[in-house]
Parts: sequence; structure tokens; C-alpha cells
Amino acid sequence: MKIVVIGGTGLIGTQLCKNLRERGHEVLAASPKSGVNAVTGEGLQQALAGADVVVDVANSPSFEDAAVLEFFEKSGRNLAAAEKAAGVKHHVALSVVGTERMLESGYFRAKMAQEKLIKGSGIPYSILRATQFFEFIGAIAQSGTEGSTVRMPAAALQPIASADVAAALATVAEQAPSNQTTEVAGPDRKPVASFVRTYLQHNGDQREVIADEQATYFGALIDDRSLTPGANPTLGAIHFDAWLKSAAARR
Repeated sequence: MKIVVIGGTGLIGTQLCKNLRERGHEVLAASPKSGVNAVTGEGLQQALAGADVVVDVANSPSFEDAAVLEFFEKSGRNLAAAEKAAGVKHHVALSVVGTERMLESGYFRAKMAQEKLIKGSGIPYSILRATQFFEFIGAIAQSGTEGSTVRMPAAALQPIASADVAAALATVAEQAPSNQTTEVAGPDRKPVASFVRTYLQHNGDQREVIADEQATYFGALIDDRSLTPGANPTLGAIHFDAWLKSAAARR
């Protein structure tokens, strides 16, 4: 199959393109770097010519409320129009576990808008929601840092290696459209504070991590259900401790 990966030069996209090529598919890594911009529409028509599947893993360069909403709405509409014109048979999108439970966040509102556009486009689709990536734990720590202290939510998190997300997406892309939303998560479920503490200790970081019921996750109060999957998610194979020791953690 010819598969176009929107956002194909990023963290997930690079690994996904490699996986799909190894599985024998013709793959185009589409991004502004390669002259394809889903937000402006530049290069989309040419990129999607002859494509069977489009996988959208692009992310907004800005998380500011208005900017992120504009990114996902414009790219979603442009992709739907280009896919219809090209006769694309399957649209696959990467989204976030807990989107509908985190709507006080502008980013999650934008992801919800993206999902609604996909469902209303008329193009057969599959949406894969992933939990937070291991690669983002450092940024989570930074978000709660005050001097030498890191104040983190005590709520549960079930993060996943980006490599496992890419592998799950490759499988979804090869399958028939489900017209459903499914979830993928890591194999370890612990409090956010626990993951952050382990991460900092592994890196020799002396900041003290404090679990606080009132601490927020990028400004939002969360509980054990906010960012964890529902029943029967696909589980990644890579455990957090193993990932910390791997080359991927140092990348």
C-alpha cells in the first residue's frame, strides 16, 4: 500500500515510517520539511496522489489555546478535502487518552475538535488514542518545578514508549478502517509523582518530588481516570525502567 504519514519527520512519524517500510509499504513522510503543510494545504494534493492510507501524527507547534485549535481545525479540514479528492480509503489519526475528560485544557479541546472533524468527514477512519509518552516525563517534571522542589499530582498515569505507539499505529494502518476509537497505553500504571521521581533519580537530578493532591497537570486537576485508559487497551511491551536504560531515553 501507499501510506502517507502527516508529521512523518517527528518523534512518532519517523519511527512509524521506518516500521511501515520494513513491512513492505510505500511510505511518504509528509511534513513542512518535505514541502507538505496540512495547515496551509501546501503540497497536500501531490503528496496524497495514489495514497491508500493517510496517518496523521502531526502536532501543533504551539499549545496556546487559539493557536492549537486553529492548527487541528485547519489541518483536519484540509486533509479531509485532499483525501476525498485523492480517493484515500482509510484515515488513521493519533489522539490522546482522556481527551473528553480534560476539556478544561485548550489542547484537549483542540484534539476533541480534530476527532469530531474526522468522524464527520465521511472518510473511513481509525482513531488511536495513546497515553503520555515516556519521552515527555522530563517536561512534566519541569512543569511542576519550584526551585529545588517538583510538586506533582498523586493521580495515576500509564505512559508509553513512543516506539510502542509507532508500532501500534503501523498495525492499525494495515488493517481495515474500524470507524472506532481505540486506546494504547504502557504496561506500568503508577502515580505521576512516581514516574517523575524515578526519571529524575535515574538522571542524577537532585530535585525533591512531592506528591500533592492539589498539584495540577499543566494547569488541570486530575484524578486516577483523567489520563489512564479504559477497559482492554492495547498495551505496549516496553517498561519504563527498561526504557530509561535504553538509547531511546538518551535520544
